[in-house]
Amino acid sequence: MSTMVYPREEKLEKLSQEEIISSTKLVIQGLEALKSEHNSILHSLLETIKCLKKDEEANLVHEKSNLLRKSVEMIELGLGEAQVMMALSSHLNAVESEKQKLRAQVRRLCQENQWLRDELANTQQKLQKSEQSVAQLEEEKKHLEFMNQLKKYDEDVSPTEEKDGETPKDSLDDLFPNDEEDHVQGVPQQHSAAVAAAQQGGYEIPARLRTLHNLVIQYASQGRYEVAVPLCKQALEDLEKTSGHDHPDVATMLNILALVYRDQNKYKEAAHLLNDALSIREKTLGKDHPAVAATLNNLAVLYGKRGKYKEAEPLCKRALEIREKVLGKEHPDVAKQLNNLALLCQNQGKYEEVEYYYCRALEIYERRLGPDDANVAKTKNNLASCFLKQGKYKEAEVLYKEILTRAHEKEFGSVDAENKPIWMHAEEREEMSKGKHRDNTPYGEYGGWYKACKVNSPTVNTTLRNLGALYRRQGKMEAAETLEECAMRSRKQVSHTHTHTHTHTHAFSLTACTWMS
Repeated sequence: MSTMVYPREEKLEKLSQEEIISSTKLVIQGLEALKSEHNSILHSLLETIKCLKKDEEANLVHEKSNLLRKSVEMIELGLGEAQVMMALSSHLNAVESEKQKLRAQVRRLCQENQWLRDELANTQQKLQKSEQSVAQLEEEKKHLEFMNQLKKYDEDVSPTEEKDGETPKDSLDDLFPNDEEDHVQGVPQQHSAAVAAAQQGGYEIPARLRTLHNLVIQYASQGRYEVAVPLCKQALEDLEKTSGHDHPDVATMLNILALVYRDQNKYKEAAHLLNDALSIREKTLGKDHPAVAATLNNLAVLYGKRGKYKEAEPLCKRALEIREKVLGKEHPDVAKQLNNLALLCQNQGKYEEVEYYYCRALEIYERRLGPDDANVAKTKNNLASCFLKQGKYKEAEVLYKEILTRAHEKEFGSVDAENKPIWMHAEEREEMSKGKHRDNTPYGEYGGWYKACKVNSPTVNTTLRNLGALYRRQGKMEAAETLEECAMRSRKQVSHTHTHTHTHTHAFSLTACTWMS
């Protein structure tokens, strides 16, 4: 009879799964052998019982056979348990295989998730570019709507005031009229010298705030303040945590948020933020830094919007002093500040000071940027507005004619008997209308001076309207109609050009004076 060898119990805990299975197979083989031996012995005993005649011997054999049966039952039980262990091992292997499959699926899902994240990031970038394009198109749309809403002047209203019931005070048309934001409003520079001048000594938006700053400007220009304001506040909170409250970047973000509030007519909140920004910049950058001048200018514009011209004037003068000191008295930014100061004085009726400031700004622009720079015509229009408010119609008329003549010369060459600017044609038609043979020929036959207005210049268009209104006030109806018809054709051409080319132009609203950043 074979003997079974079992592994020691103290070693069982140290066996691996493969070793346990191997040992189990050996045990099964041993048990099978024992079972076979026991069955053989049992069979022999049963045969012996048949041959025995004595009862005592038969009882002894019966007892042995019973013991063998119990032993066989135990062996069969052990075999059953071993088979269960083998089945359990097979099940565990299947579970492990399924586990490996699941791990492979998890890895694949992680890879797909990463791919989706990359796709989302690319989509967000595309969305940002689309929002920028939408913002530019919105600005073009606003410009076109503004041009379409211009109305004829009433004879009883000053030529610088429209008949739409607006307040007699000069309007504020720029969304963010301050130095920090000129380069991100989609406004093309009109002259290369102007670009260089604006970058010398000015305050630039820090690199880490530039993208956020551009986004805020876009959202604000679309009227999406529910996005722009939380964006500013979160950025401001993060900056204060990382850099502290008294940091120049915090002042920049305060300025941006203040300008968004100002655009919502929340003047009290805007004033609080601007004063805080001014204090930080004076403390960290010095009282004569260009950024301080920019903040002072923002405060002055804010007070101007609220009609507090007396409070705004000293702020504007201090900004002018800083710019003269830092940039020099002939810098174009000084001329911009002079324009703002002139506008504040004009709303207070200080016309002598207004004329001085505008004339000085005009000299700077003509000397530094050239006679064809857009700011020259803009400042002349502003000065003409001042003349009109004083009843100096002749002086205003001279300025309007200078603007139109310069635009004509730039487009068609020097003026001569055959090459006349539009105002000369208008006055000739006026004279002819008073004679016996009135010329009813439509204006279009004058060739195409009005084509000069194809130059995307709202400045020229506004000057045509202003001079037309001045002619109408003087009773020169034919001349006024000629200029107004030309202005109307110009607006249609500009609208057509914008619709087909999507080019963005800077709309100077010259019907009334505007703030300059």
